[in-house]
Amino acid sequence: MFDHEDRLGSLHQNVSLVSKVQAIHAALRARFDFVQRIAAAVYDPGTDAIQTFLHTGEESTPLTHYSAKLSDAPSLHEIIEKGRPRVVNDLSLFAESGHEHAQRVAASGYRSSYTMPMYHQGKLFGFLFFNAYETDCFGEEVLSQIDPFGHLIALTIINDLTTMHTLLASVKTARDMAHARDGETGSHLDRMSRFARIIAQAVADRYALSDETIERIFIFSPLHDIGKIAIPDRVLLKPGKLDADEEALMRTHPARGRDMIDQMLTHFELGQMQGSDILRNIALFHHESVDGSGYPDGRVGDSIPVEARIVAVADIFDALTSRRPYKPAWSNDDAFTLLRQLAGKKLDVHCVDALIDNRDKIEAIQQHFQENILG
Repeated sequence: MFDHEDRLGSLHQNVSLVSKVQAIHAALRARFDFVQRIAAAVYDPGTDAIQTFLHTGEESTPLTHYSAKLSDAPSLHEIIEKGRPRVVNDLSLFAESGHEHAQRVAASGYRSSYTMPMYHQGKLFGFLFFNAYETDCFGEEVLSQIDPFGHLIALTIINDLTTMHTLLASVKTARDMAHARDGETGSHLDRMSRFARIIAQAVADRYALSDETIERIFIFSPLHDIGKIAIPDRVLLKPGKLDADEEALMRTHPARGRDMIDQMLTHFELGQMQGSDILRNIALFHHESVDGSGYPDGRVGDSIPVEARIVAVADIFDALTSRRPYKPAWSNDDAFTLLRQLAGKKLDVHCVDALIDNRDKIEAIQQHFQENILG
């Protein structure tokens, strides 16, 4: 009676997202073993960017830590315009393509592909890519059986990421109330979260960050200062320098933020949510300094989680280059100069270099997410 093994039973277990997608891929390959690779990319409508997210199949993949604008990828843009998936049974059609992603896929030996768009509530969420080393693999009969697997993968990915977005949305009002008090704006959060993603992509190989982890850093970074909700106005809004007691109280906001996050995860029954440690670490350790002079624990160097080191650089840079009631906006050059001075003391050297080395991307984000008169 119990001889049958459910190939997709792990989808009900508390395992990583990539493990779930690997299980679906294994079930698909039991039927169509030529599908050697499945990859997913997610879409950021704020910057029109497609970001690599995860892949299964081959140990190596032609695309990791990669981003491109959807408007600069005509073959993907055409999928959206037509509202239908795309089949390419001979990738040599793109042999003359000048796009890096097409060249990398071809160089890896893949000869045919099937691309499905992912939608959530009618909006583009990303793309799924099925690749094979042989040509002419994706006929109509095969596709009719692959489609359900594709939709299952899409739903699994969307469910995982929207769970995090729902968690963040649940505290958006409280967060906005806190930022209305301390002068921090939504544009700041839009910018610094994307700065954090740029930094994370640049240091991904050095610190062994997966694309999935990079996306979680992007999603979670806006909650770095959630603990400020618990700081009284007399301290949070004080225009002058804080005294010793006030400074000590302000320094409690990382621990208070971590406690708030733990409470949220408990209330939403998300205590075992994949990536929750990234969220906790960002809230608790983003004021630590690599020389040990930070707080709350005085951690040194690599004992500070890399996600917190990334967010620290992104947050400080945007704070410097943003206008505040108590200061004008610094120029990028002046901010870069200070970051270089802080590198190796307060801030991670490689994270600082990653931000400065991607000046063109940083300035594009600044241009897109400018402050407005309402903040």
